Amino acid sequence: MKYTKIQRLFSIAVIRRRRAEAGHGPVFGWISRPVMSIKVFMENQSLLALDVGGGTQDLLLWRTGQPIENAVKMVLPAPTQVAAARVRAARGRGRDVFLRGWLMGGGALHRAVGEHIEAGLRVYATPAAASSLADDLKRVSAQGVIIADQAPETAEVVPTTDLDLEALEKALGLFEVELPRRLAVAVCDHGYAPGISNRKFRFAQWENFLARGGELGDLIADQAPPQLTRLAAISAQAPGSLLMDTAAAAAWGALEDPAVAALARAGVCIVNLGNMHTVAFMVREGRVLGVYEHHTGCLDAPTLANHLTRFLEGTLSDAEVFASQGHGCARLAEAPRGGSWPVVVTGPRRALVAGLGWRVAVPLGDVMLSGCFGLVAAARAREKIQPFGRP
Repeated sequence: MKYTKIQRLFSIAVIRRRRAEAGHGPVFGWISRPVMSIKVFMENQSLLALDVGGGTQDLLLWRTGQPIENAVKMVLPAPTQVAAARVRAARGRGRDVFLRGWLMGGGALHRAVGEHIEAGLRVYATPAAASSLADDLKRVSAQGVIIADQAPETAEVVPTTDLDLEALEKALGLFEVELPRRLAVAVCDHGYAPGISNRKFRFAQWENFLARGGELGDLIADQAPPQLTRLAAISAQAPGSLLMDTAAAAAWGALEDPAVAALARAGVCIVNLGNMHTVAFMVREGRVLGVYEHHTGCLDAPTLANHLTRFLEGTLSDAEVFASQGHGCARLAEAPRGGSWPVVVTGPRRALVAGLGWRVAVPLGDVMLSGCFGLVAAARAREKIQPFGRP
């Protein structure tokens, strides 16, 4: 049965009234939620884990007492892919577009905007939405995008956000599933540092993490520094959400595979082969001893095998990785040299290394949701709640 607009508005009004009567306060526009600690919330209710990549956004609804095999799981097009599709659809109709909303991941959207302008059509964007294409708005304007708070009525509006909770709420509502009020979100954030390479600046975050000791538990937080603009946009839309980098979430998730966790006692290299980025972590006993990052599109199996072999040996230089269009590599002084660690892979591009004999992580029996499992596992560890599969 299809709801009419009036029925839908009435339903939303009833839900909000009932939440208000229960003492729930508004946090952001699409929903209201109670004020309570994350530990109390997670022990008694649920968590939405959302792993936002360049190709897909993966979703897991974790609920207290529910077997993980029965949890709601979804693999959907990434927000940047959705926005790009809407721009291309408008181009097919010969219409200008107006990007309006929040800063989000660029990627596919950036390419679609370039195609739109090349086709002789106009692209308007609010300052926040334009920052999805580049943090420096002068660069965005130079590309041909018109920065404006308003656009002609003839321009089609394309919403920009990494966190379309309204769409997810509608989709799950069709199956009588309520969206959890607590969120844990992972995105890949290059950050913004004027005058500095965004690859260098992103990798500096890993170097700072290692300098603080490389504790796995430090890879999740409930606040984002302002220079990490994409994570900061998530915080602004959903205050109090737990935040992680997508690669960090994948590493945490891979460790939910008992075989990988066993290897990590002596030392394991976990490689997340994402659609856009490849990140490798040297993990031993709850700590990261080294990090390597590159663009997946710049790698083939022999190159990655060569890089990781030398990364684990301690002979690969940060300068070599950067010169090959990667981000860099760094190791703690205590990371062993001259040896080899077992390598475990996860992520949507793991087929790239299918012939190398590396183990594939299968956390909780699912190869596609490492990031979501990692978000939940990190959140539970942070609040000292029992991990998956334990009473």
